[in-house]
Amino acid sequence: MKLQVALDVLDLPSALTLAHQVAEHVDILELGTPLVKSAGITAVTAIKAAHPDKLVFADLKTADAGELEAELAFEAGADLVTVMGSADDDTIRGAVAAGKKYGKQVVADMISVVDGRVARIREVAKLGVSFVEIHAGLDEQARPGYSIEQLLADGREAGVPFSIAGGVKADTISSVREAGAVVAVAGGAIYSASDPSAAAAELKKRATN
Repeated sequence: MKLQVALDVLDLPSALTLAHQVAEHVDILELGTPLVKSAGITAVTAIKAAHPDKLVFADLKTADAGELEAELAFEAGADLVTVMGSADDDTIRGAVAAGKKYGKQVVADMISVVDGRVARIREVAKLGVSFVEIHAGLDEQARPGYSIEQLLADGREAGVPFSIAGGVKADTISSVREAGAVVAVAGGAIYSASDPSAAAAELKKRATN
């Protein structure tokens, strides 16, 4: 299972600093949607140039014009890009077409898809995405009673390659691995830690042991 860090900061210097702190311990560097909106698509180029040995993930959350937006990210240096799992099937197909053109990966982000999530995961998997990100956003995680367990249960039931984002931390990452995820996405557990490097190292250790 790969470990992905969400660089959920709002400016490129902060993203470069965080990436430098944690790159040794992670497999995928994700530029969060707010970072891409704030700093622009050139931030993808900058992170890839600083860490050419890492996979760079542009979390565009594309909802329309899938092929166009995916091409923008791939041309900027992204190795993976997200398209919304709730988007029109043709939007997802367009992003997948761009992925094939550039030899890169497209991930369907299931954020905000709750009802019928397993069925939709299976549908988008058939559209050619590399894997599906079962994702609870920050607003969902803030609600009383939120648990990562539902994400894991949906991943196990869906039976297709998936990642988990939303509550991945030191005491849950083993469960993410055991559920069969191909990628665990950690955000606050790393960037909010007093020592992001140590936090990433601990997560990587638990992700692989």
